[in-house]
Amino acid sequence: MTIADDIGMRADRGLDSSKGINAKAVLYGVLTTIMVVFCILPFILVIIISFGQKVDGAGWVWAFTFANYQRFFVGLLWPDEVTFLYLQQLGYSFYFAIIASVLAVLTALPFTLLLTRLRRSTQAVWLVFILASLSMSEVFIVMGWDILLSNNSGLPKVFEVTGLTQWLKDVGWFQTLRDMGLANPRNVKFKPSSFATILTMSYLVWPYAVILLYPALSRLDPSLSEAARTMGASRWTVTRTVTLPSIRLPLLGTTLLLFVFLLGSYVSVSVFATPDKQTTAVAIYSNIRGSNMDAPFGSAQAVILLISASICLYFGHLLNNKAEAS
Repeated sequence: MTIADDIGMRADRGLDSSKGINAKAVLYGVLTTIMVVFCILPFILVIIISFGQKVDGAGWVWAFTFANYQRFFVGLLWPDEVTFLYLQQLGYSFYFAIIASVLAVLTALPFTLLLTRLRRSTQAVWLVFILASLSMSEVFIVMGWDILLSNNSGLPKVFEVTGLTQWLKDVGWFQTLRDMGLANPRNVKFKPSSFATILTMSYLVWPYAVILLYPALSRLDPSLSEAARTMGASRWTVTRTVTLPSIRLPLLGTTLLLFVFLLGSYVSVSVFATPDKQTTAVAIYSNIRGSNMDAPFGSAQAVILLISASICLYFGHLLNNKAEAS
């Protein structure tokens, strides 16, 4: 091989490497552009619109005012009158999301633990079924629960026909249900109520809880639980001292993820919650696409909801770090 041939081969390799670098640069540029346009830009627009100003009878105009954020915390009539309606809606957002996410995780945990102890083929069938259930939209799920809890054709009708309603009256529990808002003078009722709202929301995210907990539970060593039972520990003691400490990080992460997901739940709350317990997600829709048509204030509510979710995730991250250090 001559010196000229060697120089030519090096030049070809340099040209190939430069083409590879250029291809990677183009790919990174395209991905960055997609992320900016479809992920970052919408957030920036929502933040900018939240500083806009509502014009009575004419939509809104671009502006830079904190009136929308002030309205969220102290009401529209401040300083003459202070109201905490929107803070109350944010509180109900947290209330429903926290209880529903915890309920979903608590019910999914024993099911997933039992699932990991089945044969691999049976596990595969269950996982396929659970993954298939994720294809159902929130509207479809809420429609099913709406029929199931209907006063005329759902569980209340079953209670009345089978005599369970009369039995509840005879034993004195019917009045307790009325005090909880789950009965009227004639029969039990499940909607609208916080019970129906939380039940539907927890059912909505229950498959996600199973899928997220399955990898951690499938990696548990069953010999540890068997050794603890051999030494005389009860089933609850084994769960409390062996199983839960082993999966505390996935358990916390799953609960946080479901909580943030449920903060934006709209259909379940709008169908099953009472008018005095509407959430921020419902209020955002009412302001942006509903009857109010106040996009700046709806955007301000969305920004505050996003900040609230980010704060929760931050504290969850701190708890994760603390748990890993201990």
